[in-house]
Amino acid sequence: MHNYNDAKALIKAIQPDESVTLVRPHAAKRAARYFVDNFPGKSLYAVKANPSPDLLQILWDEGIHHFDVASIGEVRLVKSLLPDAILCFMHPVKSERMIKEAYFEHGVRTFSLDTMEELEKIKRATDNADDLNLCVRIRVSSKYAEISLAAKFGAEADEVADILMAARQCSVQLGICFHVGSQAMTPAAFSDAMELVRAAIVEASVTVDIINVGGGFPSSYPGMEPPSLAHYFETIDRSFEDLPISYSAELWCEPGRALCAEYASLIVKVEKRRGDELYINDGAYGALFDATHIGWRFPVRYITPKPSDATDLKPYSFYGPTCDDMDHMAGPFHLPATIAAGDYIEIGLLGAYGCAMRSGFNGFEAGEIYIVHDEPMDTLYGHHNDVDRHNVVSIQQGQ
Repeated sequence: MHNYNDAKALIKAIQPDESVTLVRPHAAKRAARYFVDNFPGKSLYAVKANPSPDLLQILWDEGIHHFDVASIGEVRLVKSLLPDAILCFMHPVKSERMIKEAYFEHGVRTFSLDTMEELEKIKRATDNADDLNLCVRIRVSSKYAEISLAAKFGAEADEVADILMAARQCSVQLGICFHVGSQAMTPAAFSDAMELVRAAIVEASVTVDIINVGGGFPSSYPGMEPPSLAHYFETIDRSFEDLPISYSAELWCEPGRALCAEYASLIVKVEKRRGDELYINDGAYGALFDATHIGWRFPVRYITPKPSDATDLKPYSFYGPTCDDMDHMAGPFHLPATIAAGDYIEIGLLGAYGCAMRSGFNGFEAGEIYIVHDEPMDTLYGHHNDVDRHNVVSIQQGQ
């Protein structure tokens, strides 16, 4: 894989006609070390956020040895790359075939569930194994998150006690897990969820060995500058210590976005300008799914090898390269008023879900990948580790 100092050096060297992914291994290493060193428990990487083999190896090397997998495809992928990895099958709805293969062929012992039916399925598929770790997922609010995960999974309050008691009977370790939603913008999301965990434990009167607070740890995007991750960790730790659980109980989390968002960015070329609309060579069916379907505003900056005055900025929307009208990213993305066809843009913080969501629709496949050594457009790590970020401004504009 070729190396460049930054996007500008790459563009000057190769003038790419296709979109290009830039990866920053140092950013992924820094994020992994921060979680390993500072989260008051065990960190599981949520593979769905970015299943890149290179990234998985980086996280492993930096101390992330547990992986949250959601499909048998992810189980096979991680085991093929990292045979000693500990896998936790945290999707609450799985086929018996998937459970059986995960258990008997790949050594998976931890499974999540949110219904009695799923518990019975796990028991059948594992031949009533006596070495299971079962995590009951409860439904919690996503009101503090940018993307809700409150509708699809999670046992309701009036169901949880019965499921916990039944799961306790066939678990070596019994856990409770939840997900506050993606990009939770305040630590209160976790403290509120922990109150529901407390209520569930009290009602069921069972010994709980694992509390898994799931994902939701944020990254910094334009208009979404969260507090320091240290505030989240402190809030979670306090809530965990106050729970009526075993003295030996473990605290888990499942970061995805927070571990990989800063890992990658994208270089796109402007193919056409129509007023305040820019036609670029990546889009909704490539790395920019979230920019289209969720309205995510990724940081952008104008990159050109020639001298330019990029101080006069204006808002633009993007059209992607396919023939579909839906291939549209409303933004706004702030770029120079003089931008024109043939110019290049770097779109930042696409390490989470950008690479994972590519489809190849209309024949527009993923372009080349290059390593760069500069910093991401924004970071929650480095000198931001221990400070309150309520007033941090993203550096998304110009250069």
